[in-house]
Amino acid sequence: MQVTLIRAWPGRFEEIALEVPAGSTVGGAMDASRWGQHSAEVAVFGVRATRATSLHDGDRIELLRPLLADPKQARRTRADARLGSVTRTKR
Repeated sequence: MQVTLIRAWPGRFEEIALEVPAGSTVGGAMDASRWGQHSAEVAVFGVRATRATSLHDGDRIELLRPLLADPKQARRTRADARLGSVTRTKR
């Protein structure tokens, strides 16, 4: 069966199409691609997966990069920056 592995960085990505035996797992496909030492999270079509997740023909395995910042904290920081530029008056 055919599966695709994808890993991405800002502005570029790599993609490998692999032929793997029926009953293969995410870990087996990663090992076959030589990207097996990738330690970050993985997903199959955007749904979190583990190395033990079974694959189906046509699956897309996505190697996810670690987050650089906590999304909630990043939103708070952006909101604080916008509010800081607004003149506040005391009542």
